[in-house]
Amino acid sequence: MTAASPTRFAVLALSIASALAMGAASSAHAQDATAQQNTAAKPSKAVELATVNVTAEKRVENLQKVPISMTVLTPAQLDNYGQSGDTVLQLASRAPSVYAETSYGREFPRFYIRGLGNSDFDLNASQPVSMVYDDIVQENPILKGFPLFDLQQVEVLRGPQGTMFGRNSPAGVIKFDSVKPSQDTSGYARVSYGTKGTANAEAALGGSLGGHWSGRVSALAQHRDGWIDNGYTGEKDALGAYNDRAIRLQAMYDNDGFNALLNAHARWLDGSAMVNRANAIPLGSDSLVPGFQRDTVYQDGRNRQHLFSWGSNAHLTWNLGDYTFTSITGFEKATTYSLGDVDGGIAIPLNPSQDKYVTPFPSETADALPHDNQITQEFRLASNPQDQLNWQVGAYYFYEDIAIVNYDYATLNNHAMDGYAQQSQTTRAWAGFGSVDYRLTDSFDVRAGARYSHDSRDFHVDRLLSPIGGGPLSLSANPHDARWSGDLTGTWTLNPNVNVYGRIANGFRAPSVQGRVLFADFISQAKPETITSYELGVKTTGMDNRLRFNADVYNYIMHNEQLTAVGGDINVTRLINAKKTEGYGAEFDLEAYLTPNFILTAGGSYNHTELKDPNLAVAVCGSGCTVTDPLNAQGNALVDGNPLPNAPKWIGNLTARYGIPYGESGEFFIYTDWSYRSEVNFFLYQSEEFRSKPVLEGGLRVGYNWDFGKREIALYGRNITNKQYITGAIDFNNRTAFVNDPRILGVEFRADF
Repeated sequence: MTAASPTRFAVLALSIASALAMGAASSAHAQDATAQQNTAAKPSKAVELATVNVTAEKRVENLQKVPISMTVLTPAQLDNYGQSGDTVLQLASRAPSVYAETSYGREFPRFYIRGLGNSDFDLNASQPVSMVYDDIVQENPILKGFPLFDLQQVEVLRGPQGTMFGRNSPAGVIKFDSVKPSQDTSGYARVSYGTKGTANAEAALGGSLGGHWSGRVSALAQHRDGWIDNGYTGEKDALGAYNDRAIRLQAMYDNDGFNALLNAHARWLDGSAMVNRANAIPLGSDSLVPGFQRDTVYQDGRNRQHLFSWGSNAHLTWNLGDYTFTSITGFEKATTYSLGDVDGGIAIPLNPSQDKYVTPFPSETADALPHDNQITQEFRLASNPQDQLNWQVGAYYFYEDIAIVNYDYATLNNHAMDGYAQQSQTTRAWAGFGSVDYRLTDSFDVRAGARYSHDSRDFHVDRLLSPIGGGPLSLSANPHDARWSGDLTGTWTLNPNVNVYGRIANGFRAPSVQGRVLFADFISQAKPETITSYELGVKTTGMDNRLRFNADVYNYIMHNEQLTAVGGDINVTRLINAKKTEGYGAEFDLEAYLTPNFILTAGGSYNHTELKDPNLAVAVCGSGCTVTDPLNAQGNALVDGNPLPNAPKWIGNLTARYGIPYGESGEFFIYTDWSYRSEVNFFLYQSEEFRSKPVLEGGLRVGYNWDFGKREIALYGRNITNKQYITGAIDFNNRTAFVNDPRILGVEFRADF
């Protein structure tokens, strides 16, 4: 499809309209966590959906009034998705058009929205999905992995967010909001234990600190025993273990039109890096080899991972009568070291039974982030809510200073270091922005926004030691760019329960630069990418406010999309630009009470992506594979017409909860959640081997709560069907795969107070 092919777009619009008509005539759900726990204990009381307030446009608004395609995930949903110690990757396929993966263990998530993302694994990688935690952008990929705990909600904003969030958000924003302090004493404690030694402990406590001050402290500790044997060394439970801990401290001062919220947080992680599996994919197939064992590897390289990050921010607000002035200051700092056996196998077998794990050559590398210092400052002046006109203007500043060290080790020479390179980069960005919301009539509203951004980077890399015989090397680059971005939206209120909106928006990703010079003699750069998106959506409530159904169709064109050509037979990962990328699709979210005791949520999306660049060619696998793309004279794959990597066409999710009241304040319940994503391709080129089959994965929770939901004990299961599938691959050495976690069963207790 191109921008000039309206037929398919019209068909999608008609499909959404039909779905809306059927949804309005049928039943469905959602509500907040308290309502989920208490409803069944009080069946005589009429139930309805709680109003969901969001800050997608940096002011508090009703979800149903915000003309943006977005999904809100509640604490109740997050509690269930993350029971087995899963990272922020638990959000994959939990909202329409949202997918996530990693090749870095627990510390480097890569998110995709509407097919747009970045599979780059460099510690300097930029991503088109911006992650914002308590109003502070988390730019470096290491910062994006901060654990999810004690959250008020998660907002997924799909499509370009160029006005309010600016640079590096052309695909969308995932926004995390912590539970804030209040004068009322509140908190919870939650502990669980499951198979593989999976243990989670989480707690929060908040309340008055005296006078106009209140505070809240929350903490998380996650642990898993080693559960993967190394058959080569004979070590049992050698890999797969982790200890992940995080804490958040907040203090709030609120008095006479002035509010100050102070936040400090930190994370400590020790564990395994990604566990690679040598020769796990057979030639000509996208399955795992016969006899594959998820709990055993044969590796001669080392594996370990450490991370420490901390940060603080100050959110200051002055109510000036007709206006509100806001200042948000943030500081983030991170350091990490991650070492892995990249080839995932062995070079010299100890006996013939190990021959199938032999790789062409050993590859043992590590990446370190000695420091990542990020400072952000935002000022906003906004009108206080008015019936007809609302506006806001602001300024933003971003500064980042990072240092990266790349290591290579000679596995067969007692792991001696034989490769060393140092990267450094300073980024400075600033922006001015404004938006206005004007109600022209009682039934028609117009929103418009614009942002001017300037971005510059100073990059330098020194190679001191090369594993392939290259000499010392010193290279520099200073890409910079300035762009306008913005949006225009019209909203029609058909009746109090139905809003229809149309939105045009654009955004951009700043130029990128990388220096992977251990195996190459050049710096890799990518020009800025830009996107223009068109969206038509509807937001509805019905069934006496027991049903919420939102849906949209969209179409976008991206120019100069920044992509990563990974590895291949040249063993060099590099940045490239695709001339044009086109995408279109449809999304829906459904929430409903089917009965006072039966609660359902559902979401789904169709996302079509297509590269449009006849001359774009990338290196193919160096490990032996069946490439299905045409090849040019140099043997590289021509990827014109291919879908984007890690971009499933179909995503679906479903949760259902049924409660049986017991006594005056108790309830037995069963809760299940399922997520589906269709096939994904791992690389820009297509092959029979380097892709993942469609996946349907589910969770189950059965338990009892009492005291109106304040106490709960439950049995849980994650990946209850014990599904085993490939989540990613490495293509330069052998057909290396990494796979999902096994089924985890456990028991959990929670107390609210």
